[in-house]
Amino acid sequence: MGVLKERFKAKADDQAAEIKDILKEHGSKKIGEVQLSQIYQGMRGITGLVSETSLLDAQDGIRFRGYSIPELQNLLPKIEGGSEPLPEGLFYLMLVGDLPTDADAHHITALWQRRSHVPNHVFDTIEALPVNTHPMTQFVVGVMALQTESSFARRYADGMNKKEYWDAVFDDSMDLIARLPRIAAYIYRRKYKGGDHIQPNGLLDWAGNFAHMLGYSDDGFKELMRLYLTIHADHEGGNVSAHTTHLVGSALSDPYLSFAAGMNGLAGPLHGLANQEVIKWIFEMREELGTETPSKEQIAEYVQKTLSSGKVVPGYGHAVLRKTDPRFTAQMEFGKKHMPDDPLVQTVWNIYDAVPPILQSLGKIKNPWPNVDAHSGALLVHYGMVEYEFYTVLFGVSRALGVLASLIWDRALGFAIERPKSVTTDLVKEWIKGEGEIWGE
Repeated sequence: MGVLKERFKAKADDQAAEIKDILKEHGSKKIGEVQLSQIYQGMRGITGLVSETSLLDAQDGIRFRGYSIPELQNLLPKIEGGSEPLPEGLFYLMLVGDLPTDADAHHITALWQRRSHVPNHVFDTIEALPVNTHPMTQFVVGVMALQTESSFARRYADGMNKKEYWDAVFDDSMDLIARLPRIAAYIYRRKYKGGDHIQPNGLLDWAGNFAHMLGYSDDGFKELMRLYLTIHADHEGGNVSAHTTHLVGSALSDPYLSFAAGMNGLAGPLHGLANQEVIKWIFEMREELGTETPSKEQIAEYVQKTLSSGKVVPGYGHAVLRKTDPRFTAQMEFGKKHMPDDPLVQTVWNIYDAVPPILQSLGKIKNPWPNVDAHSGALLVHYGMVEYEFYTVLFGVSRALGVLASLIWDRALGFAIERPKSVTTDLVKEWIKGEGEIWGE
């Protein structure tokens, strides 16, 4: 193992055991208004951020400016003859705070069409990576290469007045959102379709054009992209991708740098990468069971095997929600409408019947219900997108809408650089014994 690594491991094991004992005996004690256990366990439940665009309720699920997903499916503008909301309309709602008219949504479509040109050096930078590089790595590299176009970075260097920060962040955010589908589609076609790229269609809406550039002409897939890019857009400010974008932006890093940082967080398996893990788990289950249509009993046995091996069932559980994720429900309704007989989609529904009772029986899991990741992969596979490593990139394109709308608000409201106070375990032990105080500056 090596001397240094061995010494570190010994120290870490000792301190981990010590912290476990401290939390067992003193975890409910409060430091100011915060419990000691919250400090050690991911700041769970600590209210310390303002995010204007959406709010997540444990029972009601996500609300965008007060509107639930079912309400937005009815109220947001749609393309002519379409049934799913336009993401442009949701962005307008998050940014302005009012429901958009059809004209408002189509105005944003036009703005993004005009701003969508991606410089050649961005593609050259992506091409410098091995083609087998994970799509999320390529996506972040592409965003970073695009940072050369930052209006905020240029204007800040020229001595921009701080009252104008929001204006430059607005321009960068609009440019970035407009360009992301082109970058994402380029990565998809490069990695999975032999570099056979498809040029944008300026007559299509943002999501429809994304579907077109990916190579899917089916109207059902375009509708799925409109739904997918709407429901994945935001989940209030405390999740990793939103919080990271806000945190990095609070240092006055431009939207390209801030969003790229958020995407590195989204790429983690406890966050956005989970949608990849779900479909991978289902594929592995079907292969091991030797059937594309496992029964609920077979699924239950496989779930028990997964849990007994020390693994989690991907797509189930959520840090905040205590009910079935409304985003899961929206996708299930889409499946019932467009592909009710699809074996993979039916398997997702059978998993939905089998998993929660098993998780509830363990007595340790607060939320045994499915989240958004539990369903999205099956819908994509139905239309032929079987490359599950790419799914998190789709998530990232969508998440740009919420985190960048929030970033514009951060600068408009003049929010300060984020700088919470941290403490050491030695100081915590002194505080427990009454020998010290734990206060920030």
